[in-house]
Amino acid sequence: MAKTESTFRNMVLSLTLISLVAAAGLGFVYEFTKEPIALSNLNKKVEAIKQVVPEFNNNPYNEMFRLPTGEGDSLDIFPAKKDNIIVGYAVTSFTKKGFSGNITIMAGFKPDGSIVDIKVLEHKETPGLGTKMIEPKFKDQFMQKNPAEFSLKVKKDGGPVDAITAATISSRAFCDAVQRAYNTIQKGVQK
Repeated sequence: MAKTESTFRNMVLSLTLISLVAAAGLGFVYEFTKEPIALSNLNKKVEAIKQVVPEFNNNPYNEMFRLPTGEGDSLDIFPAKKDNIIVGYAVTSFTKKGFSGNITIMAGFKPDGSIVDIKVLEHKETPGLGTKMIEPKFKDQFMQKNPAEFSLKVKKDGGPVDAITAATISSRAFCDAVQRAYNTIQKGVQK
């Protein structure tokens, strides 16, 4: 095989061919993994719904609706029903006030507004500090509390919430996400 001359044209053709092969490979991998990733995310949400609301026998995911927060965005609301009677609402909420960015949670509320449970779906907080928001010692202090009477603020800001040691920003962000969920559900759901 004869050696090809290194010209500008040959280099451009080589780089174009390499780029096309790489792009085709990436496209194939994306298409191959798109459905399993979407299914995994769906299962994660369904499991979170089961954990944050009282026992139900409907399919909250099929009855999901969106409510505006009043801040230019909206939240997904999953109504949980037992024998066609609302027993709670699972709300996917978020905040951008985390130490390392977004925190996404699933908060469960009874029809009276009291918190059933909260599950952190996604965060990028500091390991060993902000990640403690998923531990029962922190998140259980919100259970069975109604934000109408229980201020969702850390003690440093005059509220009753015990912040995570050395992670006050993450604690405030967690409270902000729960407050956003509560406010949205109170404004939008008919009693």
